[in-house]
Amino acid sequence: MNLEERFWEVDLLRGFAIVMMITYHMIYDLTYFGAYDFNIYSGFLWYFARITAFIFIFLVGVSLKLSYSRSEELHLYTRDRDLFVKYLKRGLKIFVLGLGITMVTWIFIRGDFIIFGVLHFIGIAIILEALLIKRGYTNLLVGVVLVAAGLYLQNFTFDFNWLLWLGFIPQNLQTVDYFPLLPWLGVVSLGLFSGGILYKNYKRRFKIPNLSRFYPTRLFCFLGRNSLLIYLVHQPILIIILYFLGVLKLGYLF
Repeated sequence: MNLEERFWEVDLLRGFAIVMMITYHMIYDLTYFGAYDFNIYSGFLWYFARITAFIFIFLVGVSLKLSYSRSEELHLYTRDRDLFVKYLKRGLKIFVLGLGITMVTWIFIRGDFIIFGVLHFIGIAIILEALLIKRGYTNLLVGVVLVAAGLYLQNFTFDFNWLLWLGFIPQNLQTVDYFPLLPWLGVVSLGLFSGGILYKNYKRRFKIPNLSRFYPTRLFCFLGRNSLLIYLVHQPILIIILYFLGVLKLGYLF
């Protein structure tokens, strides 16, 4: 495979996750603003939201490994320090976008504003996982341990909030988006491990039919390639559309 090309199946899967995310957030908005009363806290929709998040975050790890493998094959970085600086800058950029989301949600939905959401998490995760990007089975072990630790912590709440970013859930936590490092950093580690196995040396290590030229594939790949932008703009667009359709009344926000 040409090192300038992308693996279409990764973009395709991320594109599917984008559609799943938009679908869930539309249902969430309808529930949050009181238009309909969907059960989003258990059952199918609860699992649907977490499967969507798992795909996204797993692909963060896969994409990190692909980025590293491509840089290694092209000899783009001669020092590990330079490569780490690349991921440090990328992670900080995404984390700052997360801070922007915090500010916007604090203005409009102050009681449930986002403290440590998915962009905060992904920004920090990129920086931390860059330290393990060369490791193989270590990432598998780290991933399993972190996921297990995070799932265990979810059984408890705590009377302090300064470790909520890690996964120590404060009592009466209210936020519309919460992705602590435990267990989700473990999912990134599992993606990093899987990326190294499935795409070693930036080569696909399995056979699939080439569907990249089909229109549906190209559409989902387009969504996958632009996932960050879509994430940033989709909620305001959804709310505006639902408002003009007469489904939502937004006096709650103002």
